[in-house]
Amino acid sequence: MREQRVLALERRGFPGPGAKERAIREELGLVPVRYYQLLNALLDDPRALAFDPVTVNRLRRVREARRTER
Repeated sequence: MREQRVLALERRGFPGPGAKERAIREELGLVPVRYYQLLNALLDDPRALAFDPVTVNRLRRVREARRTER
């Protein structure tokens, strides 16, 4: 399931600039813009929360903090 692969990629750490974008392209076959669109939609999906609550809640906090900064 692509959604689970997106969340799995978010759980990983990446060593340097461009590494995450490269992994998005190579492992998921997506352009980064589309990846982040999917990821953002996943953060509002209760199934994603049930599958990986730690990652989803962490990313929700990050998203909320960025919204508050604006």
